[in-house]
Amino acid sequence: MTRIAHLSDIHFGAHDDKLVAATEAWLQQRRPDLVIISGDFTQRAKVEEFRAAGAYLNRLRAAGLTVLAIPGNHDVPLYDVVRRFATPLDRYRKFIDQGLCPWFEDEHVAVLGINTARSLTIRDGRINYHQIAMMHDRFGAVVGEKLRILVTHHPLFAMPIGEGNELSEAVGRHRDAVDGASAAGVDVALAGHFHRTYANAPGRMVEEAGPILVVQAGTATSTRLRNDEPQSFNWLHVTRPDELLLQVIPWDGANFVEASETRYRLGSTGWQAGATDPA
Repeated sequence: MTRIAHLSDIHFGAHDDKLVAATEAWLQQRRPDLVIISGDFTQRAKVEEFRAAGAYLNRLRAAGLTVLAIPGNHDVPLYDVVRRFATPLDRYRKFIDQGLCPWFEDEHVAVLGINTARSLTIRDGRINYHQIAMMHDRFGAVVGEKLRILVTHHPLFAMPIGEGNELSEAVGRHRDAVDGASAAGVDVALAGHFHRTYANAPGRMVEEAGPILVVQAGTATSTRLRNDEPQSFNWLHVTRPDELLLQVIPWDGANFVEASETRYRLGSTGWQAGATDPA
């Protein structure tokens, strides 16, 4: 079994110190095999924000935790136009990670992170053809039956994020990204960006999306909330290549608490949610 903690949108500069400390305590106690942080480490890509985010990562790594990180659109400077276009992710590389396409693999999972943040867009993200080719190369080289997980900041799929039928925007080159991920054999797509929690099989929303399970993370530590949804992160257990257990870990005002657990199984018609077990 591989245990993964999926955090996103921690937004140092618009964060709550109490929640930052609580995530550290939770992770150090549960000891996941991998911690994924899917972008937006900072609020405005300022040096002091990156320094605080880097110190947070260093504490997790010093505790013996493995971290896979990718940038988000807030990690690209917004108002510093020269830096935004000349060296948009130099501070991210200095304080967070030199690589923008991190890889993790063990006996149960293969995980690829892809940077979707771009200088030319304020909020939106994109995937280019080189990155699509990288998906094929990296996942195609995986030996054995493993769950293939793609991590982006911006979701590949349009997803319900508000009341009623309101949908999020998908990543740029949406159709090419979906087709490329499907052809590369991606089983699970993890993302953040909207500070909302969502997990479902995209076949109900995207035609011919392939057997990809979409797992959306809320914000773990930011004070910027959507629709009064509390801060949260995801806790995933990969028990075998066709099975995933998912818990959302919400903040109850005093602690991060374990909610009910949903079992997802991959069959001939795609992912299906099984019974919900008590935490």
